[in-house]
Amino acid sequence: MPFGLTNAPTVFMDLMNRVCKPYLDKFVIVFIDDILIYSKTQEEHADHLRRVLELLKKEQLYAKFSKCDFWIREVQFLGHVVNEKGIHVDPAKIEAIKNWTAPKTPTEVRQFLGLAGYYRRFIEGFSKIAQSLTSLTHKDKKFEWGEKQEATFDLLKQKLCSAPILSLPDGCEDFVVYCDASKQGLGCVLMQREKVIAYASRQLKVHEKNYTTHDLELGAVVFALKIWRHYLYGTKCTIFTDHKSLQHIFDQKELNMRQRRWVELIGDYDCAIKYHTGKANVVADALSRKETTKRVRALQLTIHSELPNQIRVAQQEALK
Repeated sequence: MPFGLTNAPTVFMDLMNRVCKPYLDKFVIVFIDDILIYSKTQEEHADHLRRVLELLKKEQLYAKFSKCDFWIREVQFLGHVVNEKGIHVDPAKIEAIKNWTAPKTPTEVRQFLGLAGYYRRFIEGFSKIAQSLTSLTHKDKKFEWGEKQEATFDLLKQKLCSAPILSLPDGCEDFVVYCDASKQGLGCVLMQREKVIAYASRQLKVHEKNYTTHDLELGAVVFALKIWRHYLYGTKCTIFTDHKSLQHIFDQKELNMRQRRWVELIGDYDCAIKYHTGKANVVADALSRKETTKRVRALQLTIHSELPNQIRVAQQEALK
């Protein structure tokens, strides 16, 4: 396939998906020309590797030996490092984040948020923390970089550089979702056997700010089911919420059109909605309500480009 064609990646990805379809999400993950084979034991891995190589030979697809890695316990894949302990942020990306200078234009803010947003699953309350930066990307918003934006920028860098290790899902059972909503946003946590699999949060859209508390809490459940559909669809799961009436959502007779759509979507999942007090549901509650944390001023000092000139002017005035 020639390089440079607009549809080349899409066509090639479709080919790889069709070729590897029997093994996808069982022990194979494919992204364009990258094939990741994963197994629990060495015996399983030998069998999986043999099957994939035979499949490639049958379909006349060739892999360059010098670009292949076999029998490794840790792999870098799509900006992540995956090993037996879990999923980490790629150290190379962390180094790039450390050296990232403060944005000076909306475009540079979008570039930083694009990188940070890719790793949002590692950051608790990402949408709340990034709110002051996100507002700078709006077309009708004047670009003003102040102390609040600087603190948010530094906090995001700090959290990305110290991102936790997320556990890998073990099978498709015992998933638990904690959801919470507030007037500031939606937050949820996916867990399995008391281990965190992923965090998720987002800001409210303009029209959602007019929703009632009941609709916001129900919307948080729908948000979690949609974003983690690949984990939760077709398996039993438990959803905890601090809004007690959601336990009986399927028994309520008077529902508006939006609620009916959401209830129909929830009905497609084999999930049980249970009540969990807000005080006990601390993680999801923090995700939905967390404001931008103020940094301790003594920890870090950002020197702006104009500071040396200001120092020289002050010294000249002092000598007069």
